[in-house]
Amino acid sequence: MTSIKVKFRPSIDGSSEGSIFYQIIHERKIRQLNSAYKVLPSEWDERRETAITDYDSARMTLIMAIRDNIRSDIDRFAKIVRKLKNTGLAFTADDVVNEFVRHGNEYSMFNYMENIIINLKIAGRIRTSETYRATLNSFKKFRCSKDIMLDRLSTEIMENYEAWLKNRGIALNTISFYTRILRAVYNRAVENEIIENRQPFRHVYTGLEKTVKRALPLSIIKKIKTLDLSSSQALDFARDIFLLSFYLRGMSFIDMSFLKKSDLKNGHITYRRRKTGQQLIIEWTTEMQTILDKYPENKSIYLLPIIRNAGANERCAYRNTGYNINHNLKRIADMVGITIPLTLYVARHSWASAAKAKGIPVSVISEGMGHNSETTTKIYLASLDTSVVDKANSLILKSLK
Repeated sequence: MTSIKVKFRPSIDGSSEGSIFYQIIHERKIRQLNSAYKVLPSEWDERRETAITDYDSARMTLIMAIRDNIRSDIDRFAKIVRKLKNTGLAFTADDVVNEFVRHGNEYSMFNYMENIIINLKIAGRIRTSETYRATLNSFKKFRCSKDIMLDRLSTEIMENYEAWLKNRGIALNTISFYTRILRAVYNRAVENEIIENRQPFRHVYTGLEKTVKRALPLSIIKKIKTLDLSSSQALDFARDIFLLSFYLRGMSFIDMSFLKKSDLKNGHITYRRRKTGQQLIIEWTTEMQTILDKYPENKSIYLLPIIRNAGANERCAYRNTGYNINHNLKRIADMVGITIPLTLYVARHSWASAAKAKGIPVSVISEGMGHNSETTTKIYLASLDTSVVDKANSLILKSLK
């Protein structure tokens, strides 16, 4: 028989805050475990083993939080005892205390996510680890760096987090991005039987809102192509990378950054998307080579002059270059008179729109190469003769002449 009791230890003077501790009793052996919670003698109900306060008290919020934490701790003690009993082996009160202390930090939201991020990096899933890091940093700011146990996540906390993000002008799809990652972390803890599923995400937005169309018509792409940018090397480079992304069937900037010279063989680029691992083959055209010939000094292993210094922090270099390119693309947008924010991602949207106009099946493009379903895009592209897409790409590039 195991029992867990919540006790109050008054202060020495008997008037200031005293400490709350847990008494673990198993087979007549008693162990104690101090908590971090402190209350005044008048705020402790010995019979009910809980903190109490008047609703008009200035300390009501604090006391209610302590009550919730005590309830959470008791639930965790009960879960530990059930787990130890299910092993069929004898255990002691010390075992219960040790399990509680050992998993105290491990099962907090911040620490649990940190462990997931580490494992993602070890598995080579760097980009995914970065998205988890961004989400954790956002949630930490919301919590003012105050950690929380996984089983204390509630619908109220998640609704408050959603409202906090909205008040800071965060876009709805970005909010959904954060909440979906937090939900994935929570669900993993449920699957590992660390916590019970209390569905804290059921009242927050985890969908995808249709975004404003960011595709440019071919006439604007042509206008960008013919701009005289000879007076600014930075603007010219930004324009070149934007056009290359468009020429390469809307290739993402991260995939362009890590293209190796060895990926270009027999008139084709062969690479795997870093996001999905899907292999793609693209015909290397005169338009692409013309841009590449402008940068003959590139001595790195990479095809394009984006990551220039071997041995440097490559992901940091690609991010910084991307930031500078997008900054200069906004200046180019002003020059051609477009109002939508011009970024490298616009090239991807624009190629998808142009491909659709040239007759490539929507099922192949999947409304922008993955906007609706990455899986569908992968299935169709895998079964399609790449020459069909190359032919359509050729038609698109001829429209720019």
